[in-house]
Amino acid sequence: MATAPQNPPKPGPCPLYCPNCAKEVDDPLTCGDCSAVICRTCGTPLESPDELGIG
Repeated sequence: MATAPQNPPKPGPCPLYCPNCAKEVDDPLTCGDCSAVICRTCGTPLESPDELGIG
């Protein structure tokens, strides 16, 4: 008999976008000093798509 997991995964926050790499970032880093969310590849602070002003 299969049981449902006790803690199902929660949907993540809105996707984040790196303006330097020009792509969506799935695994950002959080700065331990200032709590900024930065790109794991280049270190640029990430933005949410609604802050980009596209459209």
